[in-house]
Amino acid sequence: MNIQIVKRNAAFTARARHCLATLLLVLLPLQAAAEYQRLEAIVAVVDDDVVLASELMTRLETVRRSIAENNLQPPPADVLINQIMERLIIENIQLQEAEKRGVTVDDESLARAVGSFASNNNMTLEEFQQTLAADGTSYRQFREEIRSELIITRLQRAMINRRIAISEQDVQALLNSPFYQQMFSDEYRVGHIMRSLEDDATEADNEAALAEAAGFVQELRDGADFAQMAIAKSSASTALEGGDLGWRRAGELPTLFSDAVLDMQVGDIVGPISTGPTIHIIKLLERRGAGTQRLAQTNVSHILIRPSEIVTSEQARSQAQEIYERIEGGGDFAALAKEFSEDPASALNGGVLGWSTPDQFVPQFAEVMLKTEIGELSEPFESEFGWHILLVEDRREQDMSDEARRNMATDLLFRRRFEEERQEWLKEIRDEAFVELRL
Repeated sequence: MNIQIVKRNAAFTARARHCLATLLLVLLPLQAAAEYQRLEAIVAVVDDDVVLASELMTRLETVRRSIAENNLQPPPADVLINQIMERLIIENIQLQEAEKRGVTVDDESLARAVGSFASNNNMTLEEFQQTLAADGTSYRQFREEIRSELIITRLQRAMINRRIAISEQDVQALLNSPFYQQMFSDEYRVGHIMRSLEDDATEADNEAALAEAAGFVQELRDGADFAQMAIAKSSASTALEGGDLGWRRAGELPTLFSDAVLDMQVGDIVGPISTGPTIHIIKLLERRGAGTQRLAQTNVSHILIRPSEIVTSEQARSQAQEIYERIEGGGDFAALAKEFSEDPASALNGGVLGWSTPDQFVPQFAEVMLKTEIGELSEPFESEFGWHILLVEDRREQDMSDEARRNMATDLLFRRRFEEERQEWLKEIRDEAFVELRL
């Protein structure tokens, strides 16, 4: 199908936004969503691909359900549709970029990710499939959504990591910063509203946007719901989550407001903060942590059996179970790790990972490590890397060494800059994309 691509000059035009919102507002009260999906109408052309009406309607229903489950007041329908439409366009651009660059997720990795998702919800895969069916969600569709999320995550890592450079001076500046004592322990849950100006915005436009943002701040301080306002007003990628950035240490927060957060009390609102073409409003939702610099560490070893193109996940599980039984029967863990483990970093050392903290591992591994008693062997369990058996040698609380402090500072700087660069990269690819709305 030949599609003529029209380059957009800014975001959606006001007229296009109004037409799209009007169309859906007319359809939805008439309960014509199902019929609209069957038409498979194209609602947007994005570079060499399209966004279908069925995708828009499916995502709209998902977001509405999430808003209802969190007891939030939904924004006007046209605002919600515009937010969802923009997110679908950004996702589409990234998936096309991933395809051009050969970024894929194989079926085995996808199966492990879906299995982990089910286990994290305390369900077997069969129970999870039944729950999806009861909610009217196709398991096949869910798998493909997870595949898309994994592909986008891999693409972002590949594209953004290369944009980040951390110098020795950067690390030392963080170690000497006033919030260093709190950074490694206290965590903050921050709400974020962002308003973006066009690249060609005038000084008058900037002043008008600041005045509008100041009005939002006043409404919030007068009792307006932050999450609802974020959904309705924010242009950040977290808008549909009510602007919730999740739990982060101070060093992981964007630089422009990390210092401000340290001086805030829970419930405080700060803003508007202007940084070039963007305006920010933040709220401290929660705070936790004891302000300690002592780390709980576990001395742990493991054996990893990976599925592959010729070894299925079930075969890997069976081999891990056989090794587990040999160790339980008196076999030497280190010797079996050297012989069978497929983790090259630890296998030659008998599976030894050394003194470690939970945040060094994926959630499934960390959870089992914390539950296993000293001197005990875990039963085989699965993570995104394959099937593991782990042995807990000992536990301790340790003051952070200089090396550990530096490593953690480097890691936190990377995470902070990754988020900053991610937002900038998303804006760049959106600005460079060819988008045409079709109604």
